[in-house]
Amino acid sequence: QVQLVESGGGSVQPGGSLRLSCAASGSIFSLNRMGWYRQAPGKERELVAILIRGGITNYGDSVKGRFTISGDNAKNTVYLQMNSLKPEDTAVYYCYAPFLGRDFWGQGTQVIVSS
Repeated sequence: QVQLVESGGGSVQPGGSLRLSCAASGSIFSLNRMGWYRQAPGKERELVAILIRGGITNYGDSVKGRFTISGDNAKNTVYLQMNSLKPEDTAVYYCYAPFLGRDFWGQGTQVIVSS
């Protein structure tokens, strides 16, 4: 089992910044990839960013150039720095980690971008 605990969500004005964190724990030695998805009301869950062991990153098109994913392998923790936030970034953000053929998700953290 893998437990993913997110933190750092909240409300911010357009153009502002937030930093999300996700710490993984459980019966794991290390994770090969961790990342973030988000889901806005009435929309499907979509990729935000993925960090793969070795430093490879992959971003959703809507966040490229604004969001940065980073991680600490020793702590099994991944971070999402979100800059230049827009109202359309409003969503519940979920931490994600595949492990031994299963997908694990965090409980989600709300991000609201509004003036």
